[in-house]
Amino acid sequence: MGGKIKAFTKNHPDLWEFILFNILSNCATVTNFIIMWICTGAIFKSLSDTPFSWFIFDYSDTAKNLGLCGFLSFLIATAGAQTVNFFVQKNWVFKSNAAFEKAVPKYILLAIVLVIVSAALPAYSQKALASTIFPSSVVPTMANIINIIVQVVISYPAMKFWIMPKNDK
Repeated sequence: MGGKIKAFTKNHPDLWEFILFNILSNCATVTNFIIMWICTGAIFKSLSDTPFSWFIFDYSDTAKNLGLCGFLSFLIATAGAQTVNFFVQKNWVFKSNAAFEKAVPKYILLAIVLVIVSAALPAYSQKALASTIFPSSVVPTMANIINIIVQVVISYPAMKFWIMPKNDK
């Protein structure tokens, strides 16, 4: 079995890299869910009836998107997950020798984009999911899954080609 995996990784290095990216992104995913559950279940729970709306962030329908609790929880969960993800992806997936001082500002810019998208999107996805068969207790988790998929679609090419490219010496 080990020989087949080794042969696959050698014959399909880009596909293996994408698979590894997704597998090891689970470090960030687990971080994201744990922070989101702690924030929505305890830290910001008292703010779930407080409507919040600013710019593209619309958490005003507290019955469907947890209000300010939802906004702050998704924001902090995404920021924590992106911090973990930087080190995992740079060191283990891309094995990038890109200079840390050059990669970090680019990654921060990517993280800001991801945080904005990830803090705005759940308000809309939760409203849409609330009118489906999903119980209200599962809606934040489903919204988080949508968030994570969007983050992968944005972050993989950005990291591979712009932030953490392999610089052949």
